[in-house]
Parts: sequence; structure tokens; C-alpha cells
Amino acid sequence: MIESDQHHDELPPLEREAHAWIRRLTSGEARASDAAALQRWCGQSPAHAAAFSEASRFWKAFGPAGQSLLADERVTNRGPRAGGRTSNLSRRAVVGGALAATAAGIMVVHPPLDLWPSLFELRADYRTGVGEQREVAVVDGVVVQMNTRTSISLGSGDASGAVELIAGEASFKVADRRAETFSVIAAGGKTTSTGAQFDVRVEGAGVRVTCLANEAHVEHRTQRMVLKSRQRVTYGDSGFGDVVAIDPSIAAAWQQGLIICNMMPLADLIQELNRYRSGRIVLLNAQLGRNPVNGRFRIDRPDEALVQIERAFGIHARTLPGGLVLLA
Repeated sequence: MIESDQHHDELPPLEREAHAWIRRLTSGEARASDAAALQRWCGQSPAHAAAFSEASRFWKAFGPAGQSLLADERVTNRGPRAGGRTSNLSRRAVVGGALAATAAGIMVVHPPLDLWPSLFELRADYRTGVGEQREVAVVDGVVVQMNTRTSISLGSGDASGAVELIAGEASFKVADRRAETFSVIAAGGKTTSTGAQFDVRVEGAGVRVTCLANEAHVEHRTQRMVLKSRQRVTYGDSGFGDVVAIDPSIAAAWQQGLIICNMMPLADLIQELNRYRSGRIVLLNAQLGRNPVNGRFRIDRPDEALVQIERAFGIHARTLPGGLVLLA
């Protein structure tokens, strides 16, 4: 059984355990054994599955709705239990236990808002946690620098020495004059090279490929293109996006432990910070998110950047359990 803390002491024990599971999954240290243990925990009874489903819905809701839900839970659970009152959880467990068990299983495989690693990520050959970076030599002549929350699998696809980028972001340095083509498969596309440096980043259902040196060949479905040095392209369900020029010092700044902002929208900066810290920062004011930001931030100190954002834009931050921060 996973340990809970004092953040939700006013909740019934089963709900406290469910929230503790969420916190474990958002810690960045969850492993495949945790996913299996969670599935066993949810399978103990419909009430267990319902508790996890409700806890996940709260963590997904955020904002005023999420705050109201937490407030309602506290009021309800502080109320008298005499007179045979049945808690909301008990009624939900009786009415929707089977559905909740299914939903809990789906959330293990497809986590809401990427709050924790999916089963696919947990089963990867190499995986980095929150804020972790790692350099690995996957095949002869290829060095990979993995960014935060990144998962890769080896031996994917038909090409010799291919790897699959399941989630996150990685930089690939392919030695010049390598005898065999090296391939990176990501979200249905493939990037190949015999001697280049390029980054690949999975963003939801889409992929962003950045060429930093020499050239890389990018394929997606029936489309193919050659990406030159200092160029970037995205692909997804709608095919290839436009090829854009990039500044290598900014594009590769994460490899030096930095986020460099050059008129970056605040919403984009917050999205970047979320990759390097446990929990989630949520900006509740969409208009504020369009404000440009200039500066350099350490990726190993995301909360320092958060303090600077508060001061610069006069934003109030409300901290919730599990590293959740609401900005308004």
C-alpha cells in the first residue's frame, strides 16, 4: 500500500490512498512496478477503482472547478456521519464501479494532461524522470542526450540501429561517415541520417524535428523532406508544417541546462517549466499567457522561474498538493 501524507487527512482513508497514488505517479520516479501495483490496487474493489477515478478527475480539472471540488469534498467529509448517511464515494462505487475500473485502467495507459508516465513510457529501455537528463550510447557511432521525461526503446523499425522516441525530447549525434543509416521513429514518422546532429521532440500527437548540423531526412506517411542545418519542421495528423529557421543557441539551450526566452509567450514558458518539475503549473488567465518573456532560466530551478513570473506579471500563485500551482 502506498503511503499518504497529511494534505488530505480530512478525506476518508480510501480517497487519501487514491490521492497518494496520484502524487506518486506525478513524482517523476514511478516505474513499471508502480503501474502494476496501481492496477492491482484499483482491482481490489469497485470502491478502490472509483476512488482513483475521482482523484484523477480532480487533478485533471484544476482551476475554479477543481478548487470547488476540493472544497466540496472537505465540507462533505467534515459533516456528520450519523443516521446512515452514505458518502458520495460509496454511491459512486455501487452505481459506477465497473466503469470506474475501466476508466482507472485507461488513465494508467493514457494519463490525463501527462501528469504521470504512461505504461508505454514505463516499459521503455531508457527513461528519464522529471528534471533528469541522461547521455547514452544507443548504437555504435550514435550518442543520445535525453532531456527530462523522455523515453526511448531500442531496435524499433526496419532500419539498422533504429530507436523509437516514445515520449519527451532527445538530441542525436550521429558520427560522420557512419556506414549505416541511423533512424529515429516517433509518432508514425521517421528521421534518418548518416552523419548529423538533430533533436526530436514528441509534443502530444505531433513531433518537432530540429537539425543542428549537416542534414537529416524526415519521413511521415507518404511525405519526405530534407532538413538542413539550423532548420526545424513539425509533423502530425495534418502532415508537415512549414520549415522554419532556428537559432541553435536557443534551440539547444536545454543541453546546457537552460531555457532561453526571446519574446517567448508566457504560456509557452509555463509549458516548458512544467516539463522540468513535478506536478503542474496552470495559468488561469489566457490573456496573460500571450505576454512576451525575455530571459534565461535554469531548468534545475523551475520554481525560481515561477517566483520571477509572479513578480514580473503581478500574478498570484496558489499551491495545491502534489506540486500543482494555479496562477491567476
